Amino acid sequence: MKVLLVRPHLILALSRRFNSFLHLEPLDLEIVAGGVEAPHEVEILDLSHGRRPFAALRRKLRAMRPDLVGFGCYSNQAAAVCELAGLIRQVLPTAKIAVGGVHASIAPQDLNRPELYDFVVRGEGSVAIRRLLAALERGASIADEGVLPVGAPEFAALAEGPPPAHPDYREVAKPRRDLVDRSKYFCIWSGKPDEQLATLYPRTASMRTSVGCPRRCSFCVVHFLAHGRYIQRDPADVVDEIASIPEDYVYFVDDEMFINPVRAEAIARLLLERGVRKQYVSWARSDTICAHPELFKLWRQAGLQVVYVGLESMEADALKNFNKGVDPDTNRRAVAILREAGIVLHSALIVNPDFTKDDFLRLHRTVAAIAPAEMSFTVLAPSPGTDFWRDTCARFIAPDPYAFYDCMHTLLPTRLPMRTFYRYFSLLYLRGFQHNPWRAHRVKVPFRDLLRLMWSGARTGWTLHGLHRDYPPEARAACGQDAD
Repeated sequence: MKVLLVRPHLILALSRRFNSFLHLEPLDLEIVAGGVEAPHEVEILDLSHGRRPFAALRRKLRAMRPDLVGFGCYSNQAAAVCELAGLIRQVLPTAKIAVGGVHASIAPQDLNRPELYDFVVRGEGSVAIRRLLAALERGASIADEGVLPVGAPEFAALAEGPPPAHPDYREVAKPRRDLVDRSKYFCIWSGKPDEQLATLYPRTASMRTSVGCPRRCSFCVVHFLAHGRYIQRDPADVVDEIASIPEDYVYFVDDEMFINPVRAEAIARLLLERGVRKQYVSWARSDTICAHPELFKLWRQAGLQVVYVGLESMEADALKNFNKGVDPDTNRRAVAILREAGIVLHSALIVNPDFTKDDFLRLHRTVAAIAPAEMSFTVLAPSPGTDFWRDTCARFIAPDPYAFYDCMHTLLPTRLPMRTFYRYFSLLYLRGFQHNPWRAHRVKVPFRDLLRLMWSGARTGWTLHGLHRDYPPEARAACGQDAD
């Protein structure tokens, strides 16, 4: 059988703007492709590139004529996947269509549309696709907690339960990185003080060494998807894959890679012993950094350059409301530890829709206190599948909450007038850019990359400034009306 795996296009302009700074490979689809074994054939079509996704899909369908088309789907991609599935029904009505990914795992009932889909896949896709292909090849029906037949009587009962638990990592396929054009994927890189960078945009591979997080932040759905577990790969297996990656830059997409310090140390030491010399970026919690400062010094020797930290806030009340389990002092100590280790901090901070002008000014002072650091800001938004989502959904102002779930568009009313809110929000990104390490450390970058960055930054800033225009008048009217 021929299998086509599709990454959907981006609908919101802001999502396309941010892709100019960070554009990672479709790792989840590459892993699913690894589960498609001979004699079956598999290809990946990444529609996040280019400007004519429907034409690209139509050409691929006519050239390949796949028997099964599979989509990976985050909640904010559900509308795009719906449109693409409709096109497949028109061009190739005999093809079976399956949709998986995070949205399928947390809200399968939303995808119970027989006119568009044949199967909803929940949980780890590379394991499920083996069962699905075997059933299709035999002409047999399939219905279990991981593969839900759309329109079938048993769909509702299967959809009510939680997604399947993540399998042992030895059952998960290795990613088929050879199926995508690797020149298209990059991560903007800050560099070291006084360094001469060959490019600000090096080709960057993605890799996952674990799944899940034992914490339960109020806005996060990870603990639901992973059943509250932290599933880890063996250190030797991790290092073997890193060594096989052609790129010199690797972005670890783990929810939190360093929760098990013994395993994290073993990976770093194996990298050093085997002479695997690459540069890495990863996520870590501030309390993990504070509990194991020596671990991050070791990882710096192994090539760790940038650590994304969800500081979220430097205010105790906000951290408590987020159920972060840390306090502002922990965040401040984590910043100092990374700086001492020579690791670039990427600070992720949250803006509450309830912010006033004074709250924005306070966050500006936080940015100055943390600098120099990479900075990103998100608008507090409940994740689909969380209690936070269920508790607040009656107040949503977004016309399509799933489509607007990008952590930039507010789902809830803002205290300030929406236009004022996004003007202040866009200024945060300008302030963050002013404190970026490559500027503070006088890192030398190619002039062409500098122009590219300035152009991308200007377009992104303008889009952020006008984000209120994405909402209908009634949504804007539901927000604060006071003069700024």
